[in-house]
Amino acid sequence: MKSTWKPHEKHGGLSSKDKRELPETVFAFPRERKEPMTDAGHVRNAIARFDQVQGVTDEDRDLAFQNILAAAAHYGVDVAETNWRQLGKLPHTPNPAH
Repeated sequence: MKSTWKPHEKHGGLSSKDKRELPETVFAFPRERKEPMTDAGHVRNAIARFDQVQGVTDEDRDLAFQNILAAAAHYGVDVAETNWRQLGKLPHTPNPAH
């Protein structure tokens, strides 16, 4: 699956208004507008919270993981995992879907 993520000029903390104004292309889960990735810190948060996102399909997770990899490469964040199913293990929260 190909990433849909694209860099965006807005960085740092995001207010609710800021988040609403972001294009879908900056989110790990674009259709759901979940986990914005506008800087390295947000990419790390998307990885850490990946298994906490509810109401998404495996296809949504496939796309989100590709988006995370694209954003991580852009912002210089190392990602050890090669598949989203590797997320959700310690130190992340337990996820019965894995």
